[in-house]
Amino acid sequence: MPTAIKTENLTKTYRTRSGSVNVVDNLNIEVEEGEIYGFLGPNGAGKTSTIKMLLGISYPSSGQAWLLGKEVGDMEIHRKISYLPEKPYYYEHMTGMEILNFYAKLFNIGPAERAAKATALLEKVNLASDGAKTISQYSKGMQQRIGLAQSLLNDPVLLFLDEPTAGLDPIAHVEIRDLILQMRDEGKTVFISSHELSDVERICDRVAILNKGKVEQQGKLDDLLKGGRIEIQAEGVPDGAVDSLRTDGVIVSNHGGRLIIDAPDSAGSDGFLDAIRTAGGRVISVIPRRKRLEDLFVETVTRATERIKREDAR
Repeated sequence: MPTAIKTENLTKTYRTRSGSVNVVDNLNIEVEEGEIYGFLGPNGAGKTSTIKMLLGISYPSSGQAWLLGKEVGDMEIHRKISYLPEKPYYYEHMTGMEILNFYAKLFNIGPAERAAKATALLEKVNLASDGAKTISQYSKGMQQRIGLAQSLLNDPVLLFLDEPTAGLDPIAHVEIRDLILQMRDEGKTVFISSHELSDVERICDRVAILNKGKVEQQGKLDDLLKGGRIEIQAEGVPDGAVDSLRTDGVIVSNHGGRLIIDAPDSAGSDGFLDAIRTAGGRVISVIPRRKRLEDLFVETVTRATERIKREDAR
């Protein structure tokens, strides 16, 4: 499949009083055309710095990057991409329709096409009845939707979205997620930087997790989230039989006489169930738990942070 974004050892270095620091450190990622790609990391991981380099807003200290097969900075590419920042600024006295007309002029879209496109986009983002309202009258969710409409004016094939669902209520979350999925269905590539991991898990095809400028994990979500857990609860298991249930990766605890076994799903449940019944115990429940993106994120960042501390201590 063609590549929409590719980086090779992309690095951004800033000088400090004590020396220098790589806020983006030899970044190597590939984003395929037509997918939703999640770009994740804690605050200060280098996400925004990466986006600025990909957009040509800032220059890399070393390394290279390509968008849609051309080097970053190629003016032809800027006609095919779009960017919605985390906190877009709009003139609050302007209406939604005026905002879209204003930005359409910047793309040199003619008056007739401009009006038609603005009307169609207001309809697309469910703001058709609010186009005459000023931005000051818009809720946070409405402002995000007008931002998405504005980002679609040039019919981009590649969109960069920075925290598109931050601070939204549950209904607005669903609306924005549905719009992003619709963009993918239309063949667009969407690159999302977000802390809203539940949203990312629902809509992204692949993700990369950064920490201190380095990619710690990347790949298809289905592959990264393999390895869930199984929780088995039982009663009446003699103490002497409990030790036999403890194997590698298995957590066994007792809560008020109720035995709880927390095991990797690769271990299967049959062996535990047979052991409980053979010992005279009674199985209460077997609950499979799918690994969540939040679990993967915390594990990845924690492991990376501990590794950095060990390296610094040497």
